[in-house]
Amino acid sequence: MKLKKPVTPGQRKMTTQDYSVLTKKEPEQGLTFPLKKTTGRKKDGRISVRHRGGGEKRKYRRIDFGQEKLGAEATVETLEYDPNRTSFIMLLKYNDGSKSYRLAPEGIKIGEKVIFNDSAPIKPGNRLKIKNIPAGTFIFDIELAPGQGGKIVRSAGASAQVLSREQKYTTIVLPSKEVRLIPNECFATVGRASNIDHKTEILGKAGRVRHKGIRPTVRGAAMNPCDHPHGGGEGRTSIGLIHPKTPWGKPAHGRKTRKRYKWSNKFIIKRRE
Repeated sequence: MKLKKPVTPGQRKMTTQDYSVLTKKEPEQGLTFPLKKTTGRKKDGRISVRHRGGGEKRKYRRIDFGQEKLGAEATVETLEYDPNRTSFIMLLKYNDGSKSYRLAPEGIKIGEKVIFNDSAPIKPGNRLKIKNIPAGTFIFDIELAPGQGGKIVRSAGASAQVLSREQKYTTIVLPSKEVRLIPNECFATVGRASNIDHKTEILGKAGRVRHKGIRPTVRGAAMNPCDHPHGGGEGRTSIGLIHPKTPWGKPAHGRKTRKRYKWSNKFIIKRRE
């Protein structure tokens, strides 16, 4: 991380990420396309996710979360920044000349070789089936069903750990400390996702939040009674309720949102802490 010199009040205690490890080049032309913003709205135009809008224009990088080039060795050509995710990405070039983007593991260097196969050496960046990964190994970009592509443990610095193995399933512990079963035929990448220092970044000013496409959040206690259950009263009064509520009157702060009888409950051995 870099500590900004406080030339302005907004830069005091501001930190930025150190991009010196990244390659200075434009994104690969054939693997990017414009990304249309939804500003948190559904097809009918109504807001479904609040506090979104604005922000810088982005181009989407087509990331290979599956195994499109199974068994083919690839060379890491570049390490790049992706505005659509917190971890860095790497551009791979295969022996047949084709290229693809993948999530970069921590510590990967330009020029290194990686391979995606049913069984491969236990080396950061290699992708193989979970049944061939020994216990104690850290993994990321994990599939939940065979052939589905990586779905979980993809954010910056995230990693899961292999605990044990049974006949059809492997037990892993996720970053949330949840312990669950993953089918042995699923693929995962060895190592941990890059950009570990992302969580220590201090934005420093409101403008940097707006650049990310996040709009201001108004407290419910500052609203009128017709706008929020916490609203109303004279001055800084309490919410006047036993438990806090959402703008729609549903319980907030601690209420479980997971469906009680979800089909994947049978794969969870221990809930997250």
